[in-house]
Amino acid sequence: MSHTINTDATILNQLPQNFQNALPNVVADKIANLEAGNEMWLLPPLVDLCARLREPGQQQHGTLESEGRAARANGFLHVVIPPDTNPILENGSLLKGLRERALEDGGIYLHILGALTAGLEGERPSNIAGLKKGGCIAVSNARRPFQNDLVLLRTLEYAATFGMKVFFYPDEPSLSGDGVAHEGYIASYHGLQGIPWIAETVALSTQLLMVEETGIAAHFSQLSCKSSIELMRWAKSKKLPVTCDVAMHQLYLTDDNLEGFNSMAYVLPPLRSNTDQKALLRGLRDGTIDAICSHHEPLNSTAKKAPFAESTPGISNFDTFMALACQLVKDEVLTLEQLVDKICLNPAKIAGISEQYQNIGGAVVVDPNLEWQVTSESMLSNGKNTPFFNQTLKGRVVETFFG
Repeated sequence: MSHTINTDATILNQLPQNFQNALPNVVADKIANLEAGNEMWLLPPLVDLCARLREPGQQQHGTLESEGRAARANGFLHVVIPPDTNPILENGSLLKGLRERALEDGGIYLHILGALTAGLEGERPSNIAGLKKGGCIAVSNARRPFQNDLVLLRTLEYAATFGMKVFFYPDEPSLSGDGVAHEGYIASYHGLQGIPWIAETVALSTQLLMVEETGIAAHFSQLSCKSSIELMRWAKSKKLPVTCDVAMHQLYLTDDNLEGFNSMAYVLPPLRSNTDQKALLRGLRDGTIDAICSHHEPLNSTAKKAPFAESTPGISNFDTFMALACQLVKDEVLTLEQLVDKICLNPAKIAGISEQYQNIGGAVVVDPNLEWQVTSESMLSNGKNTPFFNQTLKGRVVETFFG
C-alpha cells in the first residue's frame, strides 16, 4: 500500500490497482514522471477519525473552507467530525448540505457523527433513525455526560436496533470536574486543577461493559493513559466489537510541555505523564491501538491569551501531523506499512467508508526528510495554536493527487 520511492522504482505501480484506476490519466502520467532522486513515500489518502473544523457555529476559529483546504493539502481527504457543533448535529435532513459544502469549499469528504442523545444532554436518545437516513456514519455524545448509566444502556440498545456504531470519548465528569491538566506533579507545581487518569478509565470500563451487554460496535477515541490501553487489551482478548485511536500529539507530548503555563499545550483529554506516553507507544506498536487521529482543534489568536485555566483547550494539528507520523517510522515505533494502516486503511474501516475510500482513490507524496519551520506562514490552518510553533520539524506532504 506504500512504498519508498527511489530511482529504480516506477512509483505509480506502488499504489494499489484500484487507486491507480481512480486517477485521471494526466495525474497518473505526472506521478509516473516524478523526480525520484530523494527518498519519498507514496501513500493513499489519509483518513482522520476526529477533527473539529469549527463550522457550523465557531467560524471565528475556522471554516469548512479554511480547514478543509488545510486538511487536503496535508494529505487528509476524508475527515470525521463529532456532533458537538452549534447547532448540534442531530437533524439528519441538514447533513447532506454540510457534506456538500465541505466538498465544494474545502475539497474534502466529510463524515459525520450524529448526536447519540437529544441535544447531547444525555437524557434520552436522539432521532437515530433520521440520522442514519441522513448519512451519519455513527453516533456519539462527544465528551458530554449521560444522566446516568441506565440512560447510557437504553440509548445503546436503541442505537443497536439501527445497526449504528457508537464513538466514545471516555470521561467521567464527577472525577474530571473542572480540571485542566493531568493530575500530577506538573499540575500541582503550577497550581492547576488536575484531571486524574482514572476519570478516563472509569468511563471506559463502564462503556466497555455496556458494549459487552448490548453487542453494539464501538470506537473509543483519543485514549490517553496506560490503564485505558490495558482495558482495551482486555476487551479485545474477549473479542468485543471495539476499536480505539490515539491523538497524534499524545504520542510526542506530555504534561512536561505545560511548564511555564504553556496554554498551547492545553488540550482535553490532557497531555499525560511520560509513563502514559510510553504505554501509548507500546499499544500502537503491538496493535492494541488501531488508528491515529489528528484531534485537530483550530483556535483564533485570542483564544490562548487568557491565563492557562481560562484559555480554550485545543491544538491545531493538520499541519504538524505528517511530520510526527514520519518520526514514528524513524523512531521504529511503526514500519511505513503499519503507519499506513494506522492513518489510512484502519480509519477508513472504522468509519465504515472503505468502499467509498477505495472508489475515490487518490495518492499522497511525502518527503520524510524535508525540514520546515512551524510558523504562521507555513501553517495552512486558520488556527496557529500549536506547541510546536517556531520549531523545526522534519517530514511533510509535498504533493497530493486527489480527483
